[in-house]
Amino acid sequence: MDEKERQSALLSALTTEHFVLQTASSATVSEATARASIYIMSLSTSVVAMGFASQSRDAFGPFAASVLPALFLLGVFTVVRLVDVGGEYMHYLARIARIRSYYRALNPEAADYFGSERRRSIPSLQLGPSIAFLTTTSSMVAFINNVVAGAGITLLARWLLGAHDTLLSVLLGVGSVAALMAVFLAYQKWRFSMFEPAAASAEPQEKND
Repeated sequence: MDEKERQSALLSALTTEHFVLQTASSATVSEATARASIYIMSLSTSVVAMGFASQSRDAFGPFAASVLPALFLLGVFTVVRLVDVGGEYMHYLARIARIRSYYRALNPEAADYFGSERRRSIPSLQLGPSIAFLTTTSSMVAFINNVVAGAGITLLARWLLGAHDTLLSVLLGVGSVAALMAVFLAYQKWRFSMFEPAAASAEPQEKND
């Protein structure tokens, strides 16, 4: 093939790859939504069931002891996958940005239609990485799941310590929520750092704008 045919073939391949990456990124969003919805629905139905079980003191204890750990494990599995899905989504966006950089270089007019894809233009990062980490779907589900764990620890502590130590039981539950949230944020940051090298290699090397 001559140079013109090679450029045409490359453009066609890049267009196909762009479409595939967009489809894959949309699939990650759909998966994250579905997994979060499954967890929230499971939590809602369990809370309703616990409300009915609370009418009987003898039934509530065993029911809560079996449901809350199961919910927490489901939440852990959901959060782990949501973090991975978020990293995959970032990777797909970085690869799309690299293809768009090729589109911008086709002719001078193309730069007006394919804007620069820099990190500072990402809305979720405008308030800083810390806020971005706290507002992900995985962070939302992790917080709710940690509250479930905190409620379970509070009930367990109250059962072990007695009704006269309710304040201590609540403090133990709140402290466990804070500790679990700190562990999750550290895990999410570590996990995202594993995606950053791949995303950085896919990002375009911008020239001076």
